Amino acid sequence: MGHISVKNLHKQFVNRRRNKREDDAAPYGQPVEVLEDVNIEIEEGEMVCLLGPSGCGKSTLLRIIAGFERQSSGSVTIDGKEVTGPSSKNIFVFQQSGLLPWMTVWQNVELGLRRMENKNEQCERIQEYIDMVELDGFEDHYPHQLSGGMQRRAELARALAVNPEILIMDEPFNGLDFLTHMKMREEVVNMHLLLGKTIFIVTHDIDDALIMGDRIIVFSRRPSQIKMNRKLDFPHPRNLFKKGAELCELRDELFFMLGVNYAV
Repeated sequence: MGHISVKNLHKQFVNRRRNKREDDAAPYGQPVEVLEDVNIEIEEGEMVCLLGPSGCGKSTLLRIIAGFERQSSGSVTIDGKEVTGPSSKNIFVFQQSGLLPWMTVWQNVELGLRRMENKNEQCERIQEYIDMVELDGFEDHYPHQLSGGMQRRAELARALAVNPEILIMDEPFNGLDFLTHMKMREEVVNMHLLLGKTIFIVTHDIDDALIMGDRIIVFSRRPSQIKMNRKLDFPHPRNLFKKGAELCELRDELFFMLGVNYAV
């Protein structure tokens, strides 16, 4: 059994659209199968990247693993214990910024450590993770005073400061410019190599998955099933500009699997 074990998982939603769309699988008020018999085993310390078409249920699976949502049937266990709700051991980084706008960077990072009795140790840990994401000097800035990439880094510092066992990230680079995207991706890889946390990350970017992932999982269209579950043995750091034949072939395979007929 893996560190995270998803077995025979199904998830249904009730269709609430009165005006039927082409992609609606059921009439109004009827159940729609989103996830169908999903089985995944994730080992401790793995970084797993989940790819799939838009609307296939990737974020839904993350919310179920994080305990924010319940599956219709099947099971999700972490270290053999059933997931029944959110846990401070499993931190979720949402697509949109989750920073509290009335708090500074320091105060946002401090949130998860507010119960620490040793205030000197608390301050040291806050500063340690602010420094790790290269936001030293911005401790007293509010979110609106930061760029999108800096906000993302502050969120990452807040998540890591809690010292979670599992970090769950839903499109963490969404909306970032190209250079900031690459910088954030590099920071997540370096952080993973340094701390060895289990990370489950949803991305639409094939290159992100190839550069970051220890394992890549690909979902089909809804109702989603697993089309690929492959462990990557390529060493880090990975450079797609100097990619070997095997990595090139996998990249092309992922493009075709996701319905893109031309990979560059």
